[in-house]
Amino acid sequence: MILKGNQRGGAKNLALHLLKEENEHIEVHDLRGFAASDLVGALNETYAVSKGTKCTKFLYSLSFNPPPSETVSIAEFEAAIERAEKQLGLSCQPRAIVFHEKEGRRHAHAVWSRIDIEEMKAIQMSFDHSKLKTLSRELFLEHGWKMPRGLVNSEERDPKNFTYAEWQQAKRIDKGPKEIKTAIQDAWAISDSKAAFTHALEERGYTLARGDRRGFVAVDVHGEVYSIPKKTNVRTNQVRERLGDEKDLPSVTEAKHNIAKSMLPTLLRFKEDVNAKEQQQKSSLLSERDQLTARLGEERQAFLNMQAEQQRQEALIRQSRFRPGVKGIWDRIRGEHKRIQQLNEQEAKQALERDQRTKGQFIANQLAQRRLIQERASMLKNHFHEQKQDLRSDISQFKEMQQSNLDARREEFKRIRKDGGKQEICHNRGPTQEH
Repeated sequence: MILKGNQRGGAKNLALHLLKEENEHIEVHDLRGFAASDLVGALNETYAVSKGTKCTKFLYSLSFNPPPSETVSIAEFEAAIERAEKQLGLSCQPRAIVFHEKEGRRHAHAVWSRIDIEEMKAIQMSFDHSKLKTLSRELFLEHGWKMPRGLVNSEERDPKNFTYAEWQQAKRIDKGPKEIKTAIQDAWAISDSKAAFTHALEERGYTLARGDRRGFVAVDVHGEVYSIPKKTNVRTNQVRERLGDEKDLPSVTEAKHNIAKSMLPTLLRFKEDVNAKEQQQKSSLLSERDQLTARLGEERQAFLNMQAEQQRQEALIRQSRFRPGVKGIWDRIRGEHKRIQQLNEQEAKQALERDQRTKGQFIANQLAQRRLIQERASMLKNHFHEQKQDLRSDISQFKEMQQSNLDARREEFKRIRKDGGKQEICHNRGPTQEH
C-alpha cells in the first residue's frame, strides 16, 4: 500500500479534516495514550503538551492507501501501522487511527504525537520518507500486488551506467540474498511480458538466461546465477505462462560472455577515469605543495629577521648598562663594571638558548605542515595504486568469463566436427553385404 507521511502542527484542523463528511463512512478506530475520548480533544492534548517544548510540528500524520481493487482487512491495516510506527521510532507514542470509506475503497490514517513526555522533546524523524518507501515496497511484495513504478528500488541499476565510484560502492556493499531477491522481485512485479521482464532485469544489472535444466535464470554482472521461480516465489509453469518458451534465451555461458563483452569497455572507461583523476589530484597537490613551500620560506625569513632584531635590541640594552666617562672609571674601580659584564654574559647566554629553542620549535612546526602534504601524497599514491590494481583484477575476471565461453564454443565445434565426420564415414561405407 502507498504510505504518505509528514510532520505537522494544527491539531484541531487535522482532526476536523479527518472527520470531514466528504467520505461515505468515517470511523475513529483507536485512540491510544490520550485522556480525551474524541479525536479533536486527543490531538489538542498533544498540542498542549507541545507548548512545553519548542516543537511546532508536534504531530506525525501517515496515510495508508491500498490499491483500489484490493480489499484489506482491519487486522492487516493494524499490522501495517504497527510496522510503520516501529520503523519511524514512534512505538508507544500516543496514537489515533481513523478509517475512511469512499467509492468502495477503504484507507486509513494514523496520527502520532512526536513529543516524548519523559524527555519533553520531539522525536527526531530522520529519513522517514525512505523508511516508508521501503515498508511500502515490502507490503506490495508480501500481498502480491502489482507495484507502482515509483516504488521500484532505484539503487539497483545497470552497472554499465555506473560511475567508477558507484561501481566501487556496489562492490563494497556485498549484497546479501535479501537484496538480490528484492531486485528480481521488483523486476517481476512491474513486468507483464518477457520483453518487459528482460528490460527490468537489465535495469538492475541482471541478464535473463536459460538455465542448464531449461529453466529461467538471472545472471548478475559477476556471473552468479539465480533461479527466477525461487527468487520470485512463483511456480515454474506460472513463470513460463508469462515469459513463454525459454529456448530463444541465451545459455548461462553465453549470458556470461555477453556480460563480460559489455562490461569490459565500461571497466576500461573506469581505468581512464581513474588515470585522469590521479593526474588531476597530483597536479593539485603539487601546486599546493609549491604554494606551501613558498609561504613557509617567507615565514621562516620573517621569523629570522624578527629574531635578529630582538637580539640586536637586547644587546643594546645590555651595553647601555655600562656608564661612560668618569662614572665608568669609578664603576671599574669598585668592581661594578665586572658585575655588569658577568650579568650581561649570563643574559646573553640565556637569550641565545631561548632563541635556539624558539627557532627549533618554529622549524618543527613548519616541518609538521610540510609532512602533512607528503603524507597526503603518499596516501594518494597508495589509493590510486589500489584502485588500479582492483580494476586490473576486475578486467581479468571479465576476460576470463569471456574466454570461458569461447573455449566452450571451440569444444562444441570440435565435437560437432567429430560427430559429423563419423556420420560421413558411416554414410560412405553404406550397408554391409553378406556373402
